[in-house]
Amino acid sequence: MYSNLQDCITDLEKHGHLVRIREEVDPYLEMAAIHLKVYEAGGPALLFENVKGSKFRAVSNLFGTLERSKFMFRDTLEAVQNVIALRNDPAKALKNPFGHMKSGLAAMKALPLKTTGGQPVTAQEIQISDLPLIQHWPMDGGAFITLPQVYSEDPDKPGIMNSNLGMYRVQLTGNDYEVNKEVGVHYQIHRGIGVHQEKANKKGGPLKVSIFVGGPPAHTLSAVMPLPEGMSEMTFAGLLAGRRFRYSYVDGFCVSNDADFVITGEIHQGETKPEGPFGDHLGYYSLTHPFPLMKIHKVYAKPNAIWPFTVVGRPPQEDTSFGALIHELTGDAIKQEIPGVKEVHAVDAAGVHPLLFAIGSERYTPYQPVKQPLELLTIANRILGTGQLSLAKYLFITAEEDQRVDTHDELGFLSYILERINLHRDIHFYTNTTIDTLDYSGTGLNTGSKVVFAAYGNKIRELCIEVPDALKGLQGFVNPRLVMPGVVVMEASKFTEYTQAEREMHVLSEAIQARGSMAGCPMIIVADDSDFISAHMNNFLWATFTRSNPSHDIYGVNSYYENKHWACDNVIIDARIKTHHAPPLIPDPAVEKKIERFFVKGAVLGGLKGL
Repeated sequence: MYSNLQDCITDLEKHGHLVRIREEVDPYLEMAAIHLKVYEAGGPALLFENVKGSKFRAVSNLFGTLERSKFMFRDTLEAVQNVIALRNDPAKALKNPFGHMKSGLAAMKALPLKTTGGQPVTAQEIQISDLPLIQHWPMDGGAFITLPQVYSEDPDKPGIMNSNLGMYRVQLTGNDYEVNKEVGVHYQIHRGIGVHQEKANKKGGPLKVSIFVGGPPAHTLSAVMPLPEGMSEMTFAGLLAGRRFRYSYVDGFCVSNDADFVITGEIHQGETKPEGPFGDHLGYYSLTHPFPLMKIHKVYAKPNAIWPFTVVGRPPQEDTSFGALIHELTGDAIKQEIPGVKEVHAVDAAGVHPLLFAIGSERYTPYQPVKQPLELLTIANRILGTGQLSLAKYLFITAEEDQRVDTHDELGFLSYILERINLHRDIHFYTNTTIDTLDYSGTGLNTGSKVVFAAYGNKIRELCIEVPDALKGLQGFVNPRLVMPGVVVMEASKFTEYTQAEREMHVLSEAIQARGSMAGCPMIIVADDSDFISAHMNNFLWATFTRSNPSHDIYGVNSYYENKHWACDNVIIDARIKTHHAPPLIPDPAVEKKIERFFVKGAVLGGLKGL
């Protein structure tokens, strides 16, 4: 396996997985625009050898396809899967101790290795301004690190085995940051680094932080892995790399010896500065908010260091492929964590956190003739209280009977739910709760609501396969389009404020109700552009679930409350862009035209398939 990033690049190029771009490229929008186009075409990794304004090379799209990721980790993938499976289910080792001996030895050999003496990464001391300062989107607040490995230690129990390695956005330039002296670190208090910060605050001192960039790709991946309880990111990094994580301490800061760059500094209690805006994985800009300030101690770079980066935007993007690899590694870990769960799929097209599909078990009352969600509701509560899954807004959950259901078949899964859901009984809201920091559909930063759509039992309706007559010719609601069986989208005037929206949705529900029952269309979407939403399933999933807050934007035909439970005949979701939403990401047309030179016939990317 690779001992450094250069080894990986050499290997990828040798096997046709990487293309060099020798022409000078501007880190302001150009590099990101090239990456986006190549990723969309399923293209190779890109080595930018001439980054304007920096002496350092940069590489992107390393994890751009699952095939390439599995190729990079071909020597260690199976061993990692075995160890994770063993940590998730220790009983396996008891049942077959000799069969799992190799897994145990692999984990032991992956323990971090402390070294002394000079290391390649500390060979030269540089400044933040020397780095490739890549800006991705026109309204971004500056340059930021997209693939950082942010390292901190527990102040109460120092040492690498009590450390946290996470991937948190690090702003390098822009806003009020003093160049070369300060950077912004975007994280929430429930993250590992946030826990360390809280402990440092109680001790009355700063939190020492090291930011590693580059090194073996295994180190980058380890910063985003949801690991089993008790497994350190540093051990996982060594396990996946097939080589122990080598580190040392310089001026009291931990340094990854194999990294290409290391930034060290301190975060002091109560010191924040405005961070953002930045394009995010929901497909919008995350806006400017105060986040912790890191005061720079030193910045290091190894000789011939290479700066890895990716581009964050509306999915699918490279982090989609990251997610596929993580699923490949963790396998059925969720089954061990939440009893009764068979499958959970965070829907990438909807920006991951807004929408979950899940399959559970329904074993509570097998003797009853009427089948309804019971155990599924218990499982739903567990899902919405577990780690990153707790950030979800919409959860659609069911249990299989005679028919196999696949959460990754979005159309088939939603159809299965909509054919079975009892809209008078099976919709459950959670109001005034937490959602993803980057999701601006709620009532404030981190605040919003959740809803569970649970379905179990026999099919109770045939879904419409064309727009019902009841949805045609409605005043103020035009251009109805079928999105999928059972789901119709209609256009309305632009959203102004919620009092007006409630009046509009009341008028709509009254008009539909007056035209009679419409059981075959259980879900109606109100949007700004019904042609866009109905053009592709991904458009529907993205716009509907990123632009709505369940408690505020779900209405219903003939809706009512019974013993505080909300019910309706047809669900209406107002997925119009609201006045408080963040703006969507739109590429700069001038930059798009400028990068065409790389894709014309005879140019370095001219022969790329899919373009």
